[in-house]
Amino acid sequence: MKRRSSTMSTVSTGQPLRSAKSRPYGVITVVGVLAVLVAIALDTTVVHIGSEQDMRQKAFSAEAYGVAEFPKIRDNVEKRAVDAALLSQAIEADKKAAGEKYGVAGGVGPVIPVKFTGVVSERKANYNVVKVDGLAGDVTVRVQTGPALNGTDLRDATGTISFGQFTNQIEYQNAGSAINNEVKKQVLANLDPANLSGKTVSVVGVFQLINPKNWLVTPVSFEVK
Repeated sequence: MKRRSSTMSTVSTGQPLRSAKSRPYGVITVVGVLAVLVAIALDTTVVHIGSEQDMRQKAFSAEAYGVAEFPKIRDNVEKRAVDAALLSQAIEADKKAAGEKYGVAGGVGPVIPVKFTGVVSERKANYNVVKVDGLAGDVTVRVQTGPALNGTDLRDATGTISFGQFTNQIEYQNAGSAINNEVKKQVLANLDPANLSGKTVSVVGVFQLINPKNWLVTPVSFEVK
C-alpha cells in the first residue's frame, strides 16, 4: 500500500487571498478621490450662455464695446458739459482748479466736457475751427470732424473706464478707437465738414486741458443750425 503523505495539500478556491491591511488602504483611496471630486465641484462656476460671466469669457470685440459704451459716454458728457464761456473764465482764473472742478483726471491733463454755439471759420486737416463768442482770453476752439479722430478723450471722459478692465494695452487702445468710430457713425456720418465755413453750429464734446488757449474737442453731439 502507498503511504499517505503526512503533509496536507492546500486546496485552491480560485479566490485571491486578501491581506488584512488591504481593505483600510482601499477605503482611504476612495475617500481621497471623493475629496478631490468635491473640491473640483466647489471650484467650478456654472456659466449660463448670454450671462455677464459668459460675455467676459468670450474674446474681446472692440467694435461691440464701442457700440455698447458710446451711448453711455454721450449721456454722461451731455449731462456734465460746461458752457464754454464759463469754462474759459474758470481756466483763466485757475487752470488747475478748473480742471479738478469740471474734469476727470487724464494722462497729461484733465478731460473736460464742454458745450458751445459758434460760427465755423475754417477747415484744417481733420478739424474745423469754431469762433465762440464770450470766451475769456484768446482761445482757439477746434472740433474734430474727421475723417480721422485722434486721441482717447472720449474713452477717458467719464472716469469709469480704466486699464484694469482690459487684458492688455492693445485692448485698452482699441476700446478708445472703437468709441471714436461710433462718433463717426452716429455723429459725423451726415456731416460735410468741408462745407461748414460760415455756418452756425452747436457742439457738445470733450477736450483734454493741456494748452488753455487751444482746445481740441471731440464731439458727442454736432448740430448745424
